[in-house]
Amino acid sequence: MNTYPLLVSQDLVFRAKRTTLLSSVSALNAAVAGLDELTEENVAQAVSAVEAEGFSRAIITDPYGQVLYDTREAGNAAGRYVFYNELVEALRGSSAMYSVYKEGAFHSSAAQPVLYRNQIIGGVYVYEYDTQQAALLENLRNTLLSISLGIAGLVVTLSMIFSRQLTWRLASLQGAIRGVREGAYNRRAVLSGHDEFTQIAGEFNDLVDRLQETESARRQFVSDASHELRTPLAAIRLLTDSILQNEGMEGETLREFVSDIGQEAERLSRITEDLLRLTRLDSGLADAPVRVEVEPVMERAGRMLRPVAQEKGVDLLTICDSGAAVIATEGELHQIIYNLGENAIKYNHRGGFVRIRAETGEDATVITVEDNGIGIPPEDLPNVFKRFYRVDKARSRAAGGTGLGLSIVSDTVSRRGGSIWAENVATGGSRFTVTLPSVEEEGCP
Repeated sequence: MNTYPLLVSQDLVFRAKRTTLLSSVSALNAAVAGLDELTEENVAQAVSAVEAEGFSRAIITDPYGQVLYDTREAGNAAGRYVFYNELVEALRGSSAMYSVYKEGAFHSSAAQPVLYRNQIIGGVYVYEYDTQQAALLENLRNTLLSISLGIAGLVVTLSMIFSRQLTWRLASLQGAIRGVREGAYNRRAVLSGHDEFTQIAGEFNDLVDRLQETESARRQFVSDASHELRTPLAAIRLLTDSILQNEGMEGETLREFVSDIGQEAERLSRITEDLLRLTRLDSGLADAPVRVEVEPVMERAGRMLRPVAQEKGVDLLTICDSGAAVIATEGELHQIIYNLGENAIKYNHRGGFVRIRAETGEDATVITVEDNGIGIPPEDLPNVFKRFYRVDKARSRAAGGTGLGLSIVSDTVSRRGGSIWAENVATGGSRFTVTLPSVEEEGCP
């Protein structure tokens, strides 16, 4: 940026010098051009009328380089021979021009041959020593240098500011990442602005929020699972201790204790199986989906549920549209229908009913399980699909529930691209609705 203006300025000065010196040389040449021979007397007389402008020194020589006229007073070269490069070129018949900027001044010189009847009878040499324009050029260079230094200082200052700001933002983001890595899930990256770092910090905070939710869910799951497993284990231990401490226990009482131990072991087995199913769902280890006919699966689930319904005194009815089919696996569909139907029977009252219906839609099959049982309190409806959540814990344990059935159903339906929701009906009881993608022809897209 500094060199280019200086070079352009120098080039402009050189062009101006060329024009000025050549004009001066031409004026002196014209003054002596009519002479047939150059002598000191006629040259001095001829150039006396020419104004000394545009040069510092002028020399006129004969064809051999002897000085006939010299405008410089001190160190006048009249009578001596001079052989400046430009003058030598002129005596050979060529015009010459030379200009250079050095040591704080412009040094310029020009020369032309003096002709008479196409014969070289001498030469004209002009020299200029210019410090004024050199001073202007020097001032321009100093000004550009000052501006450049100012700009460089400003750039360095701004770079330091931006560098510190960037370093601080990176350090803040790095500190938040390090804190989360060490387990502080409540750590957040606090950055203001609208740049990429702020966007990264926002994405990082969203990720940490999800991690925190996942970690909270994991801890809650472990806590609930431990509690659920501890209850039947504690009961089994209590019953076995009672048997061991009573050596003379009657046979009937002993059979009752062993029966209770068997029931608690069966409950423990159900909890373990449900936990394994949830683990498989969370790990994405589900089998590939296929086209499953709903009616045979519903009939099989109905056959398994009817003994439970008869024991409870509940009327069970299954209705399925002909040709209804979904994209899932047979085991998943059976588990969905069986779990929802079993819950509807368990939390019903004697003389109640349970209706399981499957209807085909445009692109989905809708399965509804409706009952007229005890219903679900409105404040509990949003939580019924959470793991280990029970509306009435005491009654749920009495019915043998693990608190995982609805969660398994919800996860299975969601993984197969469907949806599920629960609601209370106006006549009493509750209704669970499941939608699953369906197909009309053989095969699975």
